[in-house]
Amino acid sequence: MSSLDTDKFKITEQMRKFVDNGGKIFACGACLKIRQSEGSEMCPISTMKDLYEIVKECEKIVTF
Repeated sequence: MSSLDTDKFKITEQMRKFVDNGGKIFACGACLKIRQSEGSEMCPISTMKDLYEIVKECEKIVTF
């Protein structure tokens, strides 16, 4: 079980399904640094330039 998962919420499984169906997940580099973590293949570290490109190219964006 990943550190993101709980008995009630299988976050890693949901992330994998999202990515397998064409979704993309980007991790905030500053947020990861604060948490002493790093990106992964499924959730690579992003930069402000990456985020700008996402917003510029997409019709809809979901953030949380």
